[in-house]
Amino acid sequence: MAVASSTATELVHQIFDLQRVLRCIVTANIAKDADVGFALQGVMRFIGEGESRATKLASRLGVSPPVLSRHIAELEELGLVVRRPDPADGRAQLVALSEAGIEKVRNFEEQRSLNLRAYLAEWSEEDALEAGQVLEKLTTSLNHSVRATAAGSHHLNHTA
Repeated sequence: MAVASSTATELVHQIFDLQRVLRCIVTANIAKDADVGFALQGVMRFIGEGESRATKLASRLGVSPPVLSRHIAELEELGLVVRRPDPADGRAQLVALSEAGIEKVRNFEEQRSLNLRAYLAEWSEEDALEAGQVLEKLTTSLNHSVRATAAGSHHLNHTA
């Protein structure tokens, strides 16, 4: 069963509205003197999922390796990440959060959770769970589509 064009258009508008509101919330809640901005917090969240090569992280974040390299260098300078040679390939490096980085991510997540709970004070637990399920389904569908498109274009580039 396909989604109607008007429904897809409305969903695009709702996604853009959600992005805009989230940017406003983030801007309002990040302390002016915070040493780690929102973009670096996102990088730290992915690094916190487990030690990984920077190239894999860049791909997951949808940024170029040079951009991620600058982020990692900044986080390393702050003592929030550590790098070590990849035992499987000495030319590559593995990136992980330091103890201070783990604590910083924990603090970010606790603060965001408190803020969201306050914003959703009129929601029921069921509403929040349902929203989470729908967002997860949307994210999964979009990720599969992006990967399929990237795989298709990658394949087409090699056959052209």
